[in-house]
Amino acid sequence: MLSKYINTKYFVLGLALASITLFTQCKTEPKEEEPISATDEDTTTVHLTDAQMKNTTIETGSLTERKIATTLKLNGKIDVPPQNLISITNPLGGYLKSTKLLPGMHIKKGELIATMEDPQYIQLQQNYLIAKDKYEFAKLDYNRQKDLNASQASSDKVMQIAQAEMNNQRITMNALAQQLSLINISPASLTYTNISRTINIYSPINGFVSNVFVNVGKYVTPSDVMFELINPTDIHLNLKVYEKDLDKLEVGQRVVSYTNGAPDKKYEGEIILISMDVNTDGVSEVHCHFEAFDKKLVPGMYMNADIDTHAAVSQALPEESVVYFEKQNYVFIETAKQTYEMTPVKIGPKEDGYVQIINADQLANQKIVTKGAYTLLMKLKNTEEEE
Repeated sequence: MLSKYINTKYFVLGLALASITLFTQCKTEPKEEEPISATDEDTTTVHLTDAQMKNTTIETGSLTERKIATTLKLNGKIDVPPQNLISITNPLGGYLKSTKLLPGMHIKKGELIATMEDPQYIQLQQNYLIAKDKYEFAKLDYNRQKDLNASQASSDKVMQIAQAEMNNQRITMNALAQQLSLINISPASLTYTNISRTINIYSPINGFVSNVFVNVGKYVTPSDVMFELINPTDIHLNLKVYEKDLDKLEVGQRVVSYTNGAPDKKYEGEIILISMDVNTDGVSEVHCHFEAFDKKLVPGMYMNADIDTHAAVSQALPEESVVYFEKQNYVFIETAKQTYEMTPVKIGPKEDGYVQIINADQLANQKIVTKGAYTLLMKLKNTEEEE
């Protein structure tokens, strides 16, 4: 009886150990991974359901032939011809008493731009008035001697001396009058009651201030440039072009220029002159006029320029057909009903809403999405994120 009980006990214990071992093996045995379908790895194809098609505008087309000009990229600097760059000086020198000019400020022709003062202005006015009085006296004396000579009361010599003195005084007076005109003092309106120690300097042009080289209280000599003014009516862009590209350019071609700091701000113009003088580096100059003046454009400023050369027939697509993603351009090709594959493309220049497709052979006879490409891109990328 006892032996039977022991055997039964060991049987139950063995059965329990076997169950534990089997459970442990089942728990530690790795589970087989389900194979991933090829559609899960496809990141270039998007399929739209019927409901999505109703809410999306998708249009397809094919490559078309368009005349698209190639773009010649040049660079250069803003320049002004000598006749439009005005250096303001004071012919007699003096101390700057006042000015309101600042670089970039717009000015009008005849506008007061500076006031100068100096003792020599007083001396010049004094000399002129004295010379004027002497001339008037010499003129009266000559007329008197002339009358006396006519009545034989005076010799010809005395009359001639009086005439020479009158002429000498007239020369002196006129010379001093010209000096007064140089400093903007009207000789005709100058009298002993309005002698002034100051003079005014006026702008000779309509334009803007390029540079200011003086400050109030500074003494300037006749050779010192006080201000530089620019007449913007003839400001232009001086571009550098290599000899091999000269035959691609002609007077009247459109130019679109921009600065490095603001490439999105475009300045339009046209070619007005092409220099045929090629330097030792094989570079010539092309001069361009701007359509409109911008005060931000100053002489010496570096600029880039795009010039569309003669148009050639190219395979092209509407610009909205091409989407840009992760530093690459793509188009969508319809491969089946409501199914589209994203395909990389190489693009060229753009014109009138169309863009040249360089690898056009790869897209021949394909139905290409011409409207709604960006919507497909967003759908494709959103699907990736969900997975």
